[in-house]
Amino acid sequence: MKNKIMWIVYVIFFFLILFLLYSKVEKKDKLKETTQNLTEDIIYNSNIIDNVNYKYKDSDNNEYNINAIKGEIDFTNDETIYLTTVTALIKLNDDNIITITSDYGKYNTKNYDTIFSKNVKIDYLENTIIGGYLDFSMQRNSMIISKNVVYTNLENILKADVVEINIKTKDTKIFMYGNEKKVNIKSIN
Repeated sequence: MKNKIMWIVYVIFFFLILFLLYSKVEKKDKLKETTQNLTEDIIYNSNIIDNVNYKYKDSDNNEYNINAIKGEIDFTNDETIYLTTVTALIKLNDDNIITITSDYGKYNTKNYDTIFSKNVKIDYLENTIIGGYLDFSMQRNSMIISKNVVYTNLENILKADVVEINIKTKDTKIFMYGNEKKVNIKSIN
């Protein structure tokens, strides 16, 4: 009787060990399969573009050329590309050139509107505008720069919350968000 019980214990123990080994191998295979699928998804879903360049010419003969070191297509809206280290050159039909640089951008491939953000700098003739955010639209003919705006030309340094420029007419609006705040203008001379 004692031998039968020992024999049953050995058989149960043997099957238990087989079960544990099988479970461990099964988990390892599932982990390997999951890792492989994840890697395939990452490769398949890769949406990074190096050395991005887009060009556009409007009906008024203004040219818009945007370059970025890296672009990432938005999967939820394939018309949107997120850009890194951005430079834009706008050659106006009067042969004047506007240069815009920023750390980041959001470019719409359908309507060519671009949002520039972080360390935004605009150079136009002898004017330099620095800020944190720029909404640029060729269709609206507007540039709206905001967030700690500093506008510098040969004669003045101006600080404001927002500078809004009509690209076509060159009309410029400079203002603060609150009525209690005032635009700060300092003469360089």
